[in-house]
Amino acid sequence: MAMLCKLRAPGRNGTKLAAVLGCLASRQKHTLPDLPYDYGALQPHISAEIMQLHHNKHHAAYVNNLNVAEEKCAEALAKGDVTAQVALQPSLKFNGGGHINHSIFWTNLSPSGGGEPKGALLDAIKRDFGSFEKFKEKLTAVSAGVQGSGWGWLGYNKDASRLQLAACSNQDPLQGTTGLIPLLGIDVWEHAYYLQYKNVRPDYLKAIWNVINWENVAERYTACTK
Repeated sequence: MAMLCKLRAPGRNGTKLAAVLGCLASRQKHTLPDLPYDYGALQPHISAEIMQLHHNKHHAAYVNNLNVAEEKCAEALAKGDVTAQVALQPSLKFNGGGHINHSIFWTNLSPSGGGEPKGALLDAIKRDFGSFEKFKEKLTAVSAGVQGSGWGWLGYNKDASRLQLAACSNQDPLQGTTGLIPLLGIDVWEHAYYLQYKNVRPDYLKAIWNVINWENVAERYTACTK
């Protein structure tokens, strides 16, 4: 999901510029991914109403706005308008991050989730956090402590070869802003829980552990440690 807008001044080589613009024009637009389960599949922990609004309205808006921002960026690149390219960066970061984050989030959840991970992932959690319960407590605390809107993350630090927790504001993508590879994200924007849990974020954070898809998290861990 590479963002297509990169700052560059108009070159004198018309052939090269035409090739770049042709590539931009022929790109495929981002699309809203299907959920791997029904909207009501995560009940009673996350209601069907929340899931439908979250996926079909909020995530869809990030996708649509990302496509608009990339189109405007392509136009700015064609015109050599660096000022316009700079002005579009916040929209690309916000909407691109929203699309990336939610695409991970849906797969991190499962109606058959909950419990504890197994195998290499569980071993890594015990190594880096002391125990699975301590890990849960720490990620819950990180997520609860996000001021305003944002995400709590379990990521993998490839340089240090260890798991690491992080909080990201708004829709800042984990890897793009911290360098950590995302394994498990917990959305703590109010639209993720308010209709069911009102403003009591801790109750939502307690419930979400019942639907964490540890198989998906383990697959992500295996992929980034190869």
